[in-house]
Amino acid sequence: MDRLRMGRRTTGVLVVVVASLVVFSPMLGAKRGGTTHTGASTLQLERDIPELMRKDGVPGLEIAVLREGKPTWVHGFGVTEVKNGQPVTVETVFEAASLSKPVFAYGVLKLVEQSKLGLDVPLTTYLPKPYVAGDERLAKITARIVLSHRTGFPNWRDGDSLPIYFAPGERFSYSGEGYVYLQRVVEQITGKPLNEYMSEAVFTPLGMTSSSYVWRTEFDALTATGHDSDGKPVDLWKPKEAGAASTLNTTARDYALFVAAVLHGVGLKAATLREMETPQVALDPACRICITQEPKALSKNLFWGLGWGIQRADGREVLWHWGDNGAFKAFVMADPKAKSAVVMFANSEKGLEVAKPVVDEAMGEESLAFEWLK
Repeated sequence: MDRLRMGRRTTGVLVVVVASLVVFSPMLGAKRGGTTHTGASTLQLERDIPELMRKDGVPGLEIAVLREGKPTWVHGFGVTEVKNGQPVTVETVFEAASLSKPVFAYGVLKLVEQSKLGLDVPLTTYLPKPYVAGDERLAKITARIVLSHRTGFPNWRDGDSLPIYFAPGERFSYSGEGYVYLQRVVEQITGKPLNEYMSEAVFTPLGMTSSSYVWRTEFDALTATGHDSDGKPVDLWKPKEAGAASTLNTTARDYALFVAAVLHGVGLKAATLREMETPQVALDPACRICITQEPKALSKNLFWGLGWGIQRADGREVLWHWGDNGAFKAFVMADPKAKSAVVMFANSEKGLEVAKPVVDEAMGEESLAFEWLK
C-alpha cells in the first residue's frame, strides 16, 4: 500500500497537447517505424470494461487512451460511490497513489536540467542536517538511486527511525520513504512546499488543472470514494501535506496530459528523457520490497528507470507504474516509440484485477508487471 501521511501509513508550453483533448476519436493503433501496432479500439474497450467491472466488483473506473501521443479517448464508468450512485465522469478525481511518483520524478529532472540538483550528487549535500542520523551510508544516496528504488530504505518506516537495510545502489527494493527523502531535498532547493513547486513546474505548464498533492476544497464535490474488498465505502483521505510518493489526486484526463508530455518530450530535453527511460536496475522476479532478501535471479524483462518501471519484451520497450492506496488502485503503461499509452484509476481494492485485461487490451500486448506485483 502506498498511502502516506508524511511518514506514517494509514487506512502556451503544452498548448498542442491540451488542445488534443478535444479530439475523442477511436483509433486502432499507432504508427511505429513504418508499421502499425494495434491495440483494441476504444469502442471495444467501451463494450468490455463494464463487464470486467461487474465480474470483479469494481464500482467505478476512469480511463484515458493515448494514440500517436495524444489523449484520444477519456471515459468514466460506473459510480463514484455505491451508496449515492453518482456516475464517474471525466471530471471525477481519484487518488493516484504511486502514480504520484513518475510525476514527481519529472519535476525532479527539471531541477537536474536547471543544474539545481545533481542526479549523482549525494543528497546529504543539499540538507542542513542528516536526514538519517548515525549511518554513513546515507552519503551514498543520490537522486538517481532514489528514483530507481535502490536506497536500502523500507517502503515505509515503522515508528520514528528509518533504517538502511543494504548498501545504497546495491539492489532494488521499492521505497516510498526514498521519495519522501528526495522530496525534502526538492523543498530545500526550491524553498517551496512540494505542491507549490509541482504546480509551477509541472501542473500549470502541462494544463493539469485538476491535479494536486494536497486536498483542494473543490475535490469534495468531484472525488470518487474508495471501496474495500467487500465493496463497502471507506473514509476519504484528504491529505493536508504533500507526499511525493502517494498523495496526488488527479483525473485520467490530467494524467494523460502528463503522459503525453513524456511521449512527446515536452518539458525535458531528449537526453534527460533517455536517462528516465533507461534501465537502472533489473527487478527480482520474486520480490518487490526486498530489504532483507537478495535476488536469486534477475528478470530479463522488467527493470526500473528513473521514476518508471520498464518492460522489455517482443522487441518493444514500454514504461509502466502501478498505484495502490488500498481502496484505490491505478495503472499506467506507455510506449514511447509507438506513442501509445493507457492510464486508468479504480475506486476499489480489486482495481488491479480489472487493470490487467484493460491495459493488455488497450496496449495490444501482455503487461508483465502484474505477475510481478502478485
